[in-house]
Parts: sequence; C-alpha cells; structure tokens
Amino acid sequence: MTTLNHSGISHTVFRLVGIPGLEEQHMWISIPFFISYVTALLGNSLLIFIILTERSLHEPMYLFLCMLSGADIVLSTATVPQALAILWFHAGEISLDCCITQLFFIHSTFISESGILLVMAFDRYIAICYPLRYTTILTNSLIGKIGVTIFLRSYGTIFPIIFLLKRLTFCKHNFIPHTYCEHIGLAKYACNDIRVNIWYGFSILMSTVVLDVMLIFVSYVLILCAIFGMSSQNARHKALNTCGSHICVIILFYGPGLFTTLTQRFGRHIPPHIHILLANVCILAPPMLNPIIYGIKTKKIQEQVVHMFTKQK
Repeated sequence: MTTLNHSGISHTVFRLVGIPGLEEQHMWISIPFFISYVTALLGNSLLIFIILTERSLHEPMYLFLCMLSGADIVLSTATVPQALAILWFHAGEISLDCCITQLFFIHSTFISESGILLVMAFDRYIAICYPLRYTTILTNSLIGKIGVTIFLRSYGTIFPIIFLLKRLTFCKHNFIPHTYCEHIGLAKYACNDIRVNIWYGFSILMSTVVLDVMLIFVSYVLILCAIFGMSSQNARHKALNTCGSHICVIILFYGPGLFTTLTQRFGRHIPPHIHILLANVCILAPPMLNPIIYGIKTKKIQEQVVHMFTKQK
C-alpha cells in the first residue's frame, strides 16, 4: 500500500523477504530459529519462576538475572515469531507502524540488556570488593530504582526514533532483505535526508552500549585487582568462579554484535545473506544460551532446578 503526499508516493506497507539468496533453504533455516526460540522461552521462564518463588534466591545477583531473563524473552518474542512466519509461510508483509513498533522493542530491549549487564558487573564488584557491605549497599529499594532507571533509559533513548522515522517519505522500493525491521535498515529506503537518523543512532550507540562496555571493563579491572590481591588461593578461585557466568554472558552478548559490525564495515565481499544470518545470531544466541550458562555454572540454580523436578516426581 502507498500514500500520496507532497513529496510523492510513500510506502506504508513493506515486505520482509527473509534471507535473500537462501529462499530454497528457508524451511531448514527455520529449524534452529524454532529450537532457539523454544529454548529461550522455556529456559528464561523457568529461571524467572525459580528466582521469584525461591526466597533464598532473592539476592541482588539473582534479581538482576531475573531482569535479564525477562529482557531475553521480550527480545526473542519481538523477532523470532515474525522470522518464522516469513520462513514457513512467506508472510513477510508488515505495515510501517508495525515495523516501527518491532524495531522500537528490539533496540530498546538490546539497550536494556546492555544496562543490566553493566549493573551485574557492578554487583560483582560490590560482592568481591566490599563483601561485608554487600547487602546494605544493594538493598531491594536500590535494585528496584536501578531496574526502573535501566528501562527508562532504554525506552527514553529509542522513543525519538519513532518520530524520526514517521517524518520520512518512503518512496523507494518496499522490499526489506531481512527477517526483522531495524532503524537504519528501514530509514535507508526513504527519499529524505536521513543524516539526522544516522547521527542520532550513532549517538545512542555511543552513550549507551559503548559506554556500558567501557564501564564493565573498568569494573572488571578493579575486580581482578581485588582478586589477585587476596592472600588465599581458595578465596581467589571462589571469587573468579562467581564472575565466570557473567563474563560468559558478556562475551556472548557483545561478541557477535562486534563481529557483525566489523563484517559490515570491512567485509564488502561477504554475501548479504551472511550479514543477515550474523544479525540473527546476535538476536537468537544470548536469550537461548544465557539460562543454560547460569544453570550450568550457578550451583544454587542447579540445586533449585533439581529440587523442583524431583519434588514433582
């Protein structure tokens, strides 16, 4: 569908074409998409249920993990069902408003997850450097305020993008070679000058995700200094072990995104479908693997999972 305005024709409906060049393999590609989505839903829902129902897990570390699991569910649900509809039924038609809504939730949730990973690094810093003051510093009240701040930051920074996109005239073709909508991927089909969109997107990236990465790095430098300053080898091993899960999740979250950015910048000869597959890995991998990582490496969660299933039997 198109509308007519002072600038000419503007598309109000777009078609997500999935993974161009691999149309014949769409059914096979949908299998890992489906498995990852089901795993993410079940794993994160189980993690949230265990943390909320087990009083012994009402500690800052686990409450932040609960926030991360909630964000993982939102991120998966905002992308994978649409991708499966494209891969299974070729149902890629999406209105401009729905496209903007989807990218709003994808980008804001991504920033939320980055913020949660930052406060989890802060949590580990307090736990290792100030263990005796841990519970007095990270009170439930402060955790609640931190959670509200994270989500206000993410939604507040992405909200202006809605108006930056709505002002554009989409007079180029309306076929989007992707499985989901994203800001610049949609804006580049406008006939208007999109430099404001580009610079605003860049400023958001620098002031949220890049800043979070820098602060996480500083936190872990301080943590490692404190750990290697411990006299007991057993204490050092225990402290490093408590950080293991978080470090794995950080690498899993930022690693694919960094690799995708580098391939888009320097991999000019890489086929488009590789870029799209990598972009989907950034969305699919963290929600699927986060609960698995914490389930394997966190003894308390392991015990509660085993207790829950043995109790049912």
